[in-house]
Amino acid sequence: MGRVGIYKREGNVSLASFGIKSKKDKHGNKVDLTKSLSQMLPYIVTATAASALIQPASFAWVRKDYYAPALGGIMLSIGIQLSVSDFAIAFKRPLPVLIGYTTQYMVKPALGLLVVTVFNVPAAFAAGLILTSCVAGAQLSSYAAYLSDSDIALGIILTSLTTITSVIVTPFLTRLLIGSVVPVDVVAMASSILQVVIAPIMLGLALNTYAKDFVNKVRQFMPLVAMVCTSLCIGSPLALNRSQIVSIEGFKLLFPVLAFHMSAFILGYWVPRIPWWRQDEKVSKTISLCTGMQSSTLAMLLATQFLGGSHAVPPACSVVVMAIMGLSLGSFWGKGNRVQDLGNIFYTTNKAYT
Repeated sequence: MGRVGIYKREGNVSLASFGIKSKKDKHGNKVDLTKSLSQMLPYIVTATAASALIQPASFAWVRKDYYAPALGGIMLSIGIQLSVSDFAIAFKRPLPVLIGYTTQYMVKPALGLLVVTVFNVPAAFAAGLILTSCVAGAQLSSYAAYLSDSDIALGIILTSLTTITSVIVTPFLTRLLIGSVVPVDVVAMASSILQVVIAPIMLGLALNTYAKDFVNKVRQFMPLVAMVCTSLCIGSPLALNRSQIVSIEGFKLLFPVLAFHMSAFILGYWVPRIPWWRQDEKVSKTISLCTGMQSSTLAMLLATQFLGGSHAVPPACSVVVMAIMGLSLGSFWGKGNRVQDLGNIFYTTNKAYT
């Protein structure tokens, strides 16, 4: 059993601190550089989106050919944080893992299809939004779990398992849900995921196992690498499809994306708490964050390669929305608040203005 800050967890990886030694400020207080970088991510994501839409030239230079290497950089940053022992939790606590996996790959795709139908999402964006609901959990969800005082180890294993198995599950779900509307090459999509997701993660895992000295030297730079790669993956499709996004149809896309993520966070929290599962608060918070936050950067790459440029817009919008909502929710829980307290908070706020 190791220790991550004040959190105990199994395995020899620290996803909360990413293996970076804390430095001290002038007052002698410890400063976690990774945490500082991660706290900046929602602002970076928002600034990227604003820059891409206001000044498209700032990201229009990022060609589609760059998406795969950028996503590979993000996945490598995950891989070097993993160890073989991290996966032991799947065998010791199978029920929370099974529930989280089910909400990720059954509840969320059904939710994506429902949102597209209810909001009558334009054809140029519909397949991209459904594809977004079929990808793995976002690596950022594990950091949100850290902020929320949730089950960090469970967050790590859910993100890892959904990402590794996405090579099979994502192409299958995509073909099942949108194959009749947009032709989906399952084999080619699986091959793409294998190259840009599985290979970098396995490389990172191998390096963390057999080349620890090297990993310890580069690990401190990986959050910055992931941040830059995420920014490029978000900004490019927004800039290239600006005319469609700022149109009336594009504006209408915001509401389905918001509804999708909000519903995913809600269902992810309450599904584990149904009577025959009765998971505790920490597990419910973790599964909520893993369900509401997905690897939209992967969805962008796949949409660009297999569905057409406009279908990369919903995943790009999704990155912005899920980062802001997920980290805000994590901070809300991290302050000791509960879902049940939301009613009291709204009542108090409303009373103060009346």
